[in-house]
Amino acid sequence: MTQLTLPPKVTDRAFARLAEINSETGEAQALRVAVEGGGCSGFQYDIRLDAPAKDDLVIERDGLKVVVDSVSLPFLANAVIDFTEELIGARFTIDNPNASSSCGCGTSFSM
Repeated sequence: MTQLTLPPKVTDRAFARLAEINSETGEAQALRVAVEGGGCSGFQYDIRLDAPAKDDLVIERDGLKVVVDSVSLPFLANAVIDFTEELIGARFTIDNPNASSSCGCGTSFSM
């Protein structure tokens, strides 16, 4: 049985934090989630505010946009993009079922 490949899911908390950031900055930026080579485990996430590009997958809710480029998309299939607040700080996180291992920093992983 093959697993269905779906685009990443964005939680309500992640969209809510993006709305707060856009409200604070006065800009309507998209949250870009990308995967790049590097990091201590082979790949690393790059999460930043950016404008959507032509070939991006756009996940939109209430005018808020989370974008993933076409190269990063296969690495983020079935992943969950969330926002967490912990004692060590608040940050966007990615629960990625494709990662075979990850680093303690939470931004680096291997497949």
